[in-house]
Amino acid sequence: MGFNWKKLQNGSDIRGVALNGVAGQDVNLDTSVIKELGYAFYQWLKEKNSNKQTIKVAVGMDSRLSGPDLKSAFIKALVSSGAEVLDCGMASTPAMFMTTVTAPYNANGAVMLTASHLPFNRNGLKFFTPEGGLEKQDITAILELAEQNKKRDNSTVGSCSKVDFIDVYSSQLVNKIRQEVNSTNNYEQPLNGFKMVVDAGNGAGGFYAHKVLEVLGADVSGSQFLDADGHFPNHIPNPEDAVAMRSICDAVKEHKADLGIIFDTDVDRAAIVDEKGNPVNRNELVALSAAIINEEHPGSVVVTDSITSDGLNWFINDILKAKHHRFKRGYKNVINESIRLNKAGQESWLAIETSGHAALKENYFLDDGAYLVTKMVIKMAKLKAEGKSLSSLIEKLPVPAESKEFRINIETEDFKQYGENVISDLGMYAASKIGWELVPDNYEGVRVSIKTSEVSGWFLLRLSLHDPVIPLNIESDNEGGVEKIAQTLVDFFDSFDKLELKSLKNR
Repeated sequence: MGFNWKKLQNGSDIRGVALNGVAGQDVNLDTSVIKELGYAFYQWLKEKNSNKQTIKVAVGMDSRLSGPDLKSAFIKALVSSGAEVLDCGMASTPAMFMTTVTAPYNANGAVMLTASHLPFNRNGLKFFTPEGGLEKQDITAILELAEQNKKRDNSTVGSCSKVDFIDVYSSQLVNKIRQEVNSTNNYEQPLNGFKMVVDAGNGAGGFYAHKVLEVLGADVSGSQFLDADGHFPNHIPNPEDAVAMRSICDAVKEHKADLGIIFDTDVDRAAIVDEKGNPVNRNELVALSAAIINEEHPGSVVVTDSITSDGLNWFINDILKAKHHRFKRGYKNVINESIRLNKAGQESWLAIETSGHAALKENYFLDDGAYLVTKMVIKMAKLKAEGKSLSSLIEKLPVPAESKEFRINIETEDFKQYGENVISDLGMYAASKIGWELVPDNYEGVRVSIKTSEVSGWFLLRLSLHDPVIPLNIESDNEGGVEKIAQTLVDFFDSFDKLELKSLKNR
């Protein structure tokens, strides 16, 4: 049986197992596979840029242990194909996109070797052109080219030069903060007097502390886990991880910092911690981002993923007087919907997922954790001059009493159809229950608002984007409300023999 190239596709990325050592996970992303992907990406780019004699490609990586070998193999394939390669070394995913739109680099394509927050033995590839991140169909096309393994003309040999592009990218952020904070006292170091803690989780985000904040005068001495280490020895570099968030919150309290900043491995996601040590992530991060953008673009549409809370919806619509458009899960889905709305004549400047993926129209609709944090640092500095804090912008955001996600496994090969049947039946079941109301304009799964004498809240049941799982999100305004809603749903799910309900029953 031949190699399964399709298994490497993860939506609009490529992901695979790059290192041995984890039971049940065979390596399927080694140097030989990476070389074929390098040849295929060059071929794909060449077809897109048929009028260009030379194709320029920028390549970077995060801190993963497999990164150096895979990057070297990918670059060798590009050079032997005739490409002019910019080896950017340790970089961030957003920085790699910026190589395509920043003079004099202006790469025709860019690649970031990363598997985001996945375990140390995994790795992957994210691809860019000057138009943005590649779409799902583009990844499919590249994998098909790799599978074809056509005879290649290697008569033209390219070149490779090293570029410390993260310095260039950092300077762009530094200049933005200097210009927008516009401190009359100290233009060069407008963050002088601020104390900030950065947690990079030993991923690629450590640069933000020393190459951005410290350059601007901030005290970053309390920062932690800035050194790149692909073992990720301290915690998973993931703003959604409870251990990671507790770690940065504790650091902010210990050092009495004005702000805490945490990145995922490749810096396309972020979250912050306020001056009291409270996490600002998920719905709070969406609300804060929306508040900042709405000041600049009043009344515009904020596109979010499907699992955002009812309280956030009220905050955006009623407090900010903006427009909340809840769409499908998946950062590319959210970004593309915001782009579509703009093309249709509806102004939308922010596309953001509760996971921390945030893309701004002003920044190429690139999901860039460092850029989002930079916007917040600028706003924090301005508010401090007025005696206010960042958290004051979202003080009216309702916080639910309880919120929980359950992941229900589907134990059948045709899991997508089975899951869709469950969702459809749940919609009919919900419509028949007193106090339960199907939420209109819902683009994913089934969302139900609940208002009874016992509980006020909502739940969303949807299909996972890639896995045989139906995630169930429940939120309640009452203590014990999640338990009551979950128990009612267990009674419903029990009639489906292919659902594994352990996570829900052992709540």
